[in-house]
Amino acid sequence: MRGVDLSSATWRKSSYSNSDGGNCVEVAQNLPSVVPVRDSKAPARGTLVFEAAAWAAFVAAVGGDDIES
Repeated sequence: MRGVDLSSATWRKSSYSNSDGGNCVEVAQNLPSVVPVRDSKAPARGTLVFEAAAWAAFVAAVGGDDIES
């Protein structure tokens, strides 16, 4: 998806991330119809943007019904 404005994104680090800088991802869930995902250690390297329905299907497929986990 090109042209998605992420300036109002509120980023949340995965609850599975550890405090010593391990493998971390951040997700912004406050944008309508899209879910951006980025590496919390290198946010300037870019963001993957998924349609909300695709993200929900991914989360369900990996075993979590709750996308806040």
